[in-house]
Amino acid sequence: MIKLYGLKNCDSCRKALKALQTAGWQVDFVDMREAVGESDIAAWLDGLGAEALINRRSTTWRTLSDRHKEKCENTPLPILIENRTLIKRPVIEVKTKGKAKIYLGWNDEIRTSLGL
Repeated sequence: MIKLYGLKNCDSCRKALKALQTAGWQVDFVDMREAVGESDIAAWLDGLGAEALINRRSTTWRTLSDRHKEKCENTPLPILIENRTLIKRPVIEVKTKGKAKIYLGWNDEIRTSLGL
């Protein structure tokens, strides 16, 4: 079972979802704006780190005040909860034998890791 966290209008998320479904994976798509909790984001920060998780090229990042950007660098969790579109995407969570492996983005390395 795979959970793909993303946005419905994100090209990378749509490509990932289509490729995974075409490969026969059962994918549960979760919209980041609606159904991502604080515990999910905290786990991603722990597993991936803020440097990887924060999308500094996003429109949302560019519209943040300098004060919010600085706060995001020091304590990112509250800012990411408030602005979920700051999270790079897709976030792909693969659960096997009770353990979850988290992938961030959609590139050749991730596709290979998932057997695509």
